[in-house]
Amino acid sequence: MDGVKRAVLGGVEVGEGMPVAVFGALNVSPESFYAGSVVQDHDQLLSTAERMVEGGAVFVDVGGMSSAPYLVTRISEAEEADRLAGAIEQLVAKLAVRVSADTCRAAPARAALEAGAAIINDVSGLTGDPGMAPLVARTGAGLIVMAGDRRPRGRGNQPMDVILALLRESLELAREAGIDAKRIAVDPGIGFFRTGDRPWYDWDCRVLGNLGLLAALGRPVCVGVSRKSFIGAVLGQADPGERLVGSLAAAGIAVFNGAHLIRCHDVAETRQAVRIAEAIRRQV
Repeated sequence: MDGVKRAVLGGVEVGEGMPVAVFGALNVSPESFYAGSVVQDHDQLLSTAERMVEGGAVFVDVGGMSSAPYLVTRISEAEEADRLAGAIEQLVAKLAVRVSADTCRAAPARAALEAGAAIINDVSGLTGDPGMAPLVARTGAGLIVMAGDRRPRGRGNQPMDVILALLRESLELAREAGIDAKRIAVDPGIGFFRTGDRPWYDWDCRVLGNLGLLAALGRPVCVGVSRKSFIGAVLGQADPGERLVGSLAAAGIAVFNGAHLIRCHDVAETRQAVRIAEAIRRQV
C-alpha cells in the first residue's frame, strides 16, 4: 500500500491530513488493570463519559473484560456481552459521540453492536474468534485491529518486523471477509508483547520510536499507551494511578512519530499533549 490513507470509524474520519483524534477508554470490568478507568454505577458511567466528550473525545471505547495479558481476567461470553450491552445502550442514548466496544469475541461484539456500538476494537486482530470478521463485514462497523502477541514461541524478536507481519495477517483476514479497508485502523499493541528475549518494556519503547514504519500498511495508526506497565517500568511507578505524566509524554511521542488516533483514560490532558506534538510535527 502506498502512503497512509484515511479511515472512517463510526462516522469519525481519521488518518493522513486529519487532526489526531483522541478517544476515551472506559471499563465496566472490575478486573481491569487501572482502577481509575472502572465505572460500574450507571450515573458514574454517564458522567465519566460526558467528561471525556467535553475534553475532546471523538468517541468512547467501552471494555467489558480486561485484556491485560499479564492478568487472569477471562469471564464468560455471556457476562461480557451483558456488561457491554448494558453500558453501551445507556451511553448511546445520551452521548453526542459514537461508542466503541473493546472485545475480541463475536457474541459480545454482536450484543454491543445491537446496543448501538459503531466500532469494534479487537485486541486479537480478528484472530480470537472466527465469527468476528464476518460480523464486522455484515454490520458495517468501524474496526481497529491490534497486533497482540500470537507468535509461535521463539519466532521473531524484531518488534517492527513482528508487528507488521501480524497486522498484515489481520488486514488479510479483514479483506477475505469483505471488510472495507476504509473502515479499518491498525494498533501496534503496546503492552501486549510479553514473551521473547527482549524485555517487554524495551519492546514497547522500540515500537513507539519506530512507529512511522507502520505507514507501509496504508492504514491510520491507533496507539494506546495510557497508564500502561512499560511506563511504570521506566519510571519505577507500580501504581497505574501515578503514571499520568509518563502517559502524556508517550502519547506525544506516538503522535510525533505518526499516530493518527490515541486511546486514553485522561482525555482532556492527553488532547493537550497531542496538539503540542502535532504542532511540532508540522514543522519537521
